[in-house]
Amino acid sequence: MLFTHPTFLFGFLPICLLTYYLSPKSSKNMFLLLMSFVFYAWGEVFYIAIMLVSILANYWMGLFVGQSLERQDNKKRARSFMIAGLAINLALLGSFKYINFVITTLNPILDGLHIAPIALDTMHLPLGISFFTFQAISYLVDVYRQEVPAQKSLKNLALYISLFPQLIAGPIVRYHDISQQLISRSHSIELFSSGVRRFIYGLAKKMLIANTMAGVADSIFSIPIHDLTLPLAWLGAIVYAMQIYFDFSGYSDMAIGLGRMFGFSFLENFNYPYISCSLREFWQRWHISLSRWFKDYVYIPLGGNRVSTLKVYRNLFSVFLLTGFWHGASWSFIVWGLFHGVFLASEHAGFSKILKTLWKPLQHIYVLLIVVFSWVIFRSDTLSAAGHYLYTMINIFNVKTTLFQLRQNINHTELYAFIIALFLSTPIYKHFHQLTIKLSGQSEFRIAFIIDLPRIVIISSLMFLSIVKIASSTYNPFIYFRF
Repeated sequence: MLFTHPTFLFGFLPICLLTYYLSPKSSKNMFLLLMSFVFYAWGEVFYIAIMLVSILANYWMGLFVGQSLERQDNKKRARSFMIAGLAINLALLGSFKYINFVITTLNPILDGLHIAPIALDTMHLPLGISFFTFQAISYLVDVYRQEVPAQKSLKNLALYISLFPQLIAGPIVRYHDISQQLISRSHSIELFSSGVRRFIYGLAKKMLIANTMAGVADSIFSIPIHDLTLPLAWLGAIVYAMQIYFDFSGYSDMAIGLGRMFGFSFLENFNYPYISCSLREFWQRWHISLSRWFKDYVYIPLGGNRVSTLKVYRNLFSVFLLTGFWHGASWSFIVWGLFHGVFLASEHAGFSKILKTLWKPLQHIYVLLIVVFSWVIFRSDTLSAAGHYLYTMINIFNVKTTLFQLRQNINHTELYAFIIALFLSTPIYKHFHQLTIKLSGQSEFRIAFIIDLPRIVIISSLMFLSIVKIASSTYNPFIYFRF
């Protein structure tokens, strides 16, 4: 069940909210846990068993780690239990997400050695397994590091792993950020209303911008390579950059908003990444929860930047190899991750100092060029397709594009959505909003009139337009099916 599905918006969510707030405080977590299971089982009935295995395994391993640490002389035993828990999590993730990739990669090699290929039925990917597996890993590591005590309530740990707002598309909520909220959290009209606003903003991002951009991107990326021209290739790449940003950040906004409605505070996941002046800054602004996860649980344990230069490069490439592989079992994702790793390593090697001396717009252009090129690799089904597309983007002898070709791939509505997307991918509106608050003076009435009234109109309009889009269109691509 997706957040943009009518069943969720007009059935599941209203019933869930109403019953949650009518439930006594002692029953709220149990009710939310049951509803999270219902949400996941809606389209993944069989794979609910995988989640239950994950929950039980991490619960017991967490207890064993915690009990071992209580005995000061059993640090080694605690480490063994943590490693066992990590192995279970990675085995679940690997079995369902990567086994098909491994076999399809291995079979040509076996065929060349005249060995019978491995035959295995296609394994279907449980929805959101990358997200809840990484959350479970963060729990075990946080307990081992003694940043939090082991969770003795199976109900609360199960809720942490399965909580439906962030289950299918993130953000990756780390255990030590939410452990206290599982035990006690506050509810207020202000928090709830801010959650509703945030959810509507995210819904509008997804339905009005991301889905509109998806239609254009799909159209251009499906053009036969011999018919593709340089302007069309660039248009498709930039439109896809807008699609994936507004799709991913839109789902994050909806998750953060839903969390607030139920009293949870999730950390931000996107912070205008396309205004970055370096690739390092881009990854501090893009999918922040994933970047922080890899930094805290992979990069720093490997030594971070406190080791020799050669090992720092090893650490960077290890992180971005894993980042690419996390996104999907495909060589395109692996190359996409390593592509970013190359430029981050070059910045670490000293290019960042040169970059800072450049005119600021040139710094932005540098980042945007790398990111847009990398999205082509990310979007392409094969490396060969990515290579042909990228070649078209730099082939200055293939620029002839007719107005008819442009109109075939982008209409006036899509063009307006594209312009709005470019505008909203920068913090211009945010700064304008802050400026109007300052100019409104100290009068509460003026603040309410200048800020709140237009905001209510905007939110209502966005909700109405999003519902119209949901009702009138069956086109609702879901980027995260491979996550």
